[in-house]
Amino acid sequence: MASVVQSHFILSSRHPRHASFSNLFRTTFGSPLLQNERFGQVRPTPRMGNIKCTMLGNGLFTQTTPEVRRILPERNNNGLPRVKVVYVVLEAQYQSSLTAAVRNLNSKGRDAAFEVVGYLVEELRSESTYQTFCKDLADANIFIGSLIFVEELAQKVKAAVEKERDRLDAVLVFPSMPEVMRLNKLGSFSMSQLGQSKSPFFQLFKKKKQSAGFADSMLKLVRTLPKVLKYLPSDKARDARLYILSLQFWLGGSPDNLENFLKMISGSYVPALKDVKMDYSEPVVFLDSGIWHPMAPCMYSDVKEYLNWYGTRKDAVNMKIRDPETPVIGLILQRSHIVTGDDSHYVAVIMELEARGAKVIPIFAGGLDFSAPAEKFLVDPITKKPFVHAVVSLTGFALVGGPARQDHPKAIEALRKLDVPYIVALPLVFQTTEEWLASTLGLHPIQVALQVALPELDGGLEPIVFSGRDGRTGKSHALHKRVEQLCTRAIRWAELKRKSKEEKKIAITVFSFPPDKGNVGTAAYLNVFSSIFSVLKDLEKDGYHVDGLPETAEALVEDVIHDKEAKFSSPNLNIAYKMNIREYQQLTPYAKALEDSWGKPPGNLNSDGENLLVYGKQYGNVFIGVQPTFGYEGDPMRLLFSKSASPHHGFAAYYSFVEKIFKADAVLHFGTHGSLEFMPGKQVGMSDVCYPDSLIGNIPNIYYYAANNPSEATIAKRRSYANTISYLTPPAENAGLYKGLKQLSELISSYQSLKDTGRGEQIINSIISTAKQCNLDKDVSLPDEGTQLLSDERDLVVGNIYRKIMEIESRLLPCGLHVIGEPPSAMEAVATLVNIASLDRAEEGIRSLPSILAESINRDIQDIYRGNDKGILDDVELLRQITEASRGAISAFVDRTTNKRGQVVDVAEKLGTMFGFGLMEPWVQYLYKTRFLNADKEQLRTLFTYLGECLRLVVADNELGSLKQALEGSYVEPGPGGDPIRNPKVLPTGKNIHALDPQAIPTAAALESAKIVVDRLLERQKADNGGKYPETVALVLWGTDNIKTYGESLAQVLWMVGVRPVADTFGRVNKVEPVSLEELGRPRIDVVVNCSGVFRDLFINQMNLLDRAVKLVAELDEPEDMNYVRKHAAEQAKELGVSIREAATRVFSNASGSYSSNVNLAVENSSWNDEKQLQDMYLSRKSFAFDSDAPGIGMMEKRKVFEMALSTAEATFQNLDSSEISLTDVSHYFDSDPTNLVQNLRKDGKKPNAYIADTTTANAQVRTLSETVRLDARTKLLNPKWYEGMLASGYEGVREIEKRLTNTVGWSATSGQVDNWVYEEANSTFIEDEEMLKRLMNTNPNSFRKLVQTFLEANGRGYWQTSDENLERLRQLYSDVEDRIEGIDR
Repeated sequence: MASVVQSHFILSSRHPRHASFSNLFRTTFGSPLLQNERFGQVRPTPRMGNIKCTMLGNGLFTQTTPEVRRILPERNNNGLPRVKVVYVVLEAQYQSSLTAAVRNLNSKGRDAAFEVVGYLVEELRSESTYQTFCKDLADANIFIGSLIFVEELAQKVKAAVEKERDRLDAVLVFPSMPEVMRLNKLGSFSMSQLGQSKSPFFQLFKKKKQSAGFADSMLKLVRTLPKVLKYLPSDKARDARLYILSLQFWLGGSPDNLENFLKMISGSYVPALKDVKMDYSEPVVFLDSGIWHPMAPCMYSDVKEYLNWYGTRKDAVNMKIRDPETPVIGLILQRSHIVTGDDSHYVAVIMELEARGAKVIPIFAGGLDFSAPAEKFLVDPITKKPFVHAVVSLTGFALVGGPARQDHPKAIEALRKLDVPYIVALPLVFQTTEEWLASTLGLHPIQVALQVALPELDGGLEPIVFSGRDGRTGKSHALHKRVEQLCTRAIRWAELKRKSKEEKKIAITVFSFPPDKGNVGTAAYLNVFSSIFSVLKDLEKDGYHVDGLPETAEALVEDVIHDKEAKFSSPNLNIAYKMNIREYQQLTPYAKALEDSWGKPPGNLNSDGENLLVYGKQYGNVFIGVQPTFGYEGDPMRLLFSKSASPHHGFAAYYSFVEKIFKADAVLHFGTHGSLEFMPGKQVGMSDVCYPDSLIGNIPNIYYYAANNPSEATIAKRRSYANTISYLTPPAENAGLYKGLKQLSELISSYQSLKDTGRGEQIINSIISTAKQCNLDKDVSLPDEGTQLLSDERDLVVGNIYRKIMEIESRLLPCGLHVIGEPPSAMEAVATLVNIASLDRAEEGIRSLPSILAESINRDIQDIYRGNDKGILDDVELLRQITEASRGAISAFVDRTTNKRGQVVDVAEKLGTMFGFGLMEPWVQYLYKTRFLNADKEQLRTLFTYLGECLRLVVADNELGSLKQALEGSYVEPGPGGDPIRNPKVLPTGKNIHALDPQAIPTAAALESAKIVVDRLLERQKADNGGKYPETVALVLWGTDNIKTYGESLAQVLWMVGVRPVADTFGRVNKVEPVSLEELGRPRIDVVVNCSGVFRDLFINQMNLLDRAVKLVAELDEPEDMNYVRKHAAEQAKELGVSIREAATRVFSNASGSYSSNVNLAVENSSWNDEKQLQDMYLSRKSFAFDSDAPGIGMMEKRKVFEMALSTAEATFQNLDSSEISLTDVSHYFDSDPTNLVQNLRKDGKKPNAYIADTTTANAQVRTLSETVRLDARTKLLNPKWYEGMLASGYEGVREIEKRLTNTVGWSATSGQVDNWVYEEANSTFIEDEEMLKRLMNTNPNSFRKLVQTFLEANGRGYWQTSDENLERLRQLYSDVEDRIEGIDR
């Protein structure tokens, strides 16, 4: 697999004579490996998923050695003084230039003999390389460092150089972290005071929000040098001047510049050359920014001059580039690659684009702020319209700021002016081509953080690796097939800008998961067909060719999901196209590679035995198609495989049809989420043999994704090259009370008014009896009816019941399903605003409404929460009053902004008239009627000003607008995904969703929240475990949760083991330190961390951090009864015969490129025999460990260690962090639950306690799993408010009800924590109620059949005991609905 391109492109600005590129280009970059894989020539190379990649050497990502950068003087150097130079750089582009400079100096044999050795900063992770580095420094004269921004490596450089600094003749550090910059020393010039003085150098680091970043500030410094130097004494001025000249030489980068740089520094500062006059020339200065083309006679500083030259070129391979209608692509390049001559990868992209008929405008900048050059060279200064149809950055960096600090708002502003698709492609920086090809992870985690995550915050798309690096010369070389993919996709995006709406073809792709006709159009929180109908109506009005669209959304469902021959009673979907085998093989170059998993085509999925079937329906230039599923969800044996299978033939045929037969200009994946982005391949930075890359081919991908799911949206963005557009989750409402719970609430009100009369005892008996009927005796300790209770005891019983029903009543739940482009009504916005108002926002100076109200009656809200949690009746009642007053004040506020139809309109205008009138303010008027009339008016005004802004965002709808922008080839503005209550910046929806800088978590605030939850968890476990701390907690880390909470659950793990994260100068967290046992005040708890596949992809740096934290703790010299990590690691090390460090492996996930334990697939498809089989799936899929000592190896299977670690667990633990997703809403939670598994692994067979932390409100709770399942059932599945809201969405609503019941069975299977009454109540709600039963069956018979089947399965597996009559009724129903679906009329 590591056969790779090693030759280099010979064209550059110095060789303009080659005019014919095609053949040369293909022979230079098309290695047999890369050509064969794509086109099936010779024999197919096995793909990711079928192969086991191993990493050689030291287990690190970077296997290269500094010896390839060591240049020794010639032997016969005539006794010249020796000058030894050691350099450390981020990237290798200086290697060839510096090598050429030194060789030239040595060949002249004058003045000095130079020895030079260079290190890539990433190589210093290897201990042996680091020792060689220290040894090299020990006899060096000069040290040079540049772009050292990775903290742990910066510390290593600092430690090594500091020891030698006084002895070294010169230390030159160019833009790097402040602690490395302080090492600078040139005669009397020093930066050791950096950070404590007002020196101009210090100003480079001081400003947190400085836009330009180091390199640009330094360039500015170079330009303003005279002003700076005139205030310095003459010797200092000379040294400072030489430092600035050094920087100019370095940034100039050419062999000539570097040769003169070495002569200047050696002649000025090396004592042995004191009497030698070493002449050097001034730096050859290149343009700071400009336009560069390898065939052009010069660099251009004026775009018109460049375009004049371009229009008169005689060398163009493709004459199409003269056509004024041809697409124009802007390229962004790093100047350092051009001036050092390391530009062959840039040349390759330029030539490939031109060969495909596109014009190019390649711009560059010397610093790391590309926003001004982009505006200057890519936008017409007169018309303000862009010259280009798409922009591709080949730097890999964020548009403003590079690897240090970024200024995303400035970048977004510049990209908004360009208003074209913005692609950020990747050159390999920390790996050679072989290392990348061999890695299952793909890109190095540091590169993912710097060059994938950060550009996404600018709105960057498509992280395609386009160039590799030669381990020997350090030079970049193009990867031909990747360059081809990048250029074709860039042109396809540009075509969207150029084509007319009428001729554009759009393939809307819906999902069906699990595979069943009742599930077509699956998407989280979205009414898919109503949304598609709304989108198509809008596109038709806008000029797109939509032909034959039915009159209603319901008719659209019928069209797509029913075979037109069989009408209603059909088990089959509508067939849009039959693809024969020969056509499939011609259109699908990777078809042969799928045969390992699925045999010869057509197979039995999406096939009629002869052809592959594409399901869907075409309406003019719009095709609505159904994406096939994984294909193995119904096969228990396949579900046990530790690595996921390739896509099946039907899946591949679907995408071949969309791209090559329907010829889509764009594909629109509709809703969260499909399977494409979860197919096997590298995690990030895919190669040709990664399935998501092959499947999406060249089609621009637009993807509607739920705003609250940034983690999986990021996977779609990185692995299927999607422009992800956020949609709103349904507006949240309070769950309210119903049936017995409502009656109970009324009884409690009576008790409160009559408790001191003789009727108090009588009412308490009714309360206890009704609470038992509502099954609350599982959650609250209730005395027997008739028990004599004292007044205080009665109050406590009532207080605890009241607390429980208020918890149910105030629980937020999304009601119904969202329709794209439908803004919420006023009342729908109220519950969201109430919850936004319930959180303190210290960083914005905003107090929460509950705390302002509590303070107005001289109480502290935290005190009230504590009293409420203990069931103190007065505090429970007071909290209810505060909640009611909050709702009332916010309703009064929203009411003022509402029209007669209840919609929020003209928010800005209405708010303008509302503020500043004191008593007239509607919230003040409302609160005057309550006990909270003394609430602080200033604090209220600050809060309501903020809520006014949030209300604007809630109702600002841009979901359709953004889709149209994307389809028109415009820039879609980026925005964070997450929980709109915690982070209202998620709104308005219709943004290109991004996650966050992975190195920025956990934040200090997240750590504080984590401490509270961990303390409550341990206290709860102690109370349930005879006063003993749990020795081990098995827990789960989710990608989305950590994005929403900025790393709270990550911080929980760190706090359990007793370490704290340490941030560097830039706020990046790459280090931990132990907290002393005295400060911790308890033992260090051992952990078994199961990271979701998405967390692994997004936060591999944090997995590294966690593994280092656990190993650090395992090696502390502490008593075993105070350090359970050490205790268990020592026992396991002894049994396994390994070191304690290796035994302390605690961070696990799936194999690279695989996701989930498959337990969810087995449960959803009823394809499992017994719980043991589910547990085997979990163990085989989730036992891949991450090792911080060998991170380059990726995920290594360590099942034995995993089992041993789990066998010590006394508690299992998960987090719920937002009201929109709870335990039974999605299958992920039970899919990752090891409760029953741990019981089977423990030697004593004891079941661990299972806990769920609920941080969805300001008053964080730790509940048992069974309490949480009950709360979930009461607020959703059994709650008329919830299921009626779902049924209002029609077809999709029935599926949502069925899904909740299936997920409840999942919890029974993995934990056994579901009470019988939950199933019994569900049966009486949906089956015994005749009218409800008919509604379900008529609305979606397929999903209703699955609901009936799930009830029968719950009984058959022993999870639900019920009467024979109920079971007989269910069997008869199943038979009836089956007949109806098959069209049999009995």
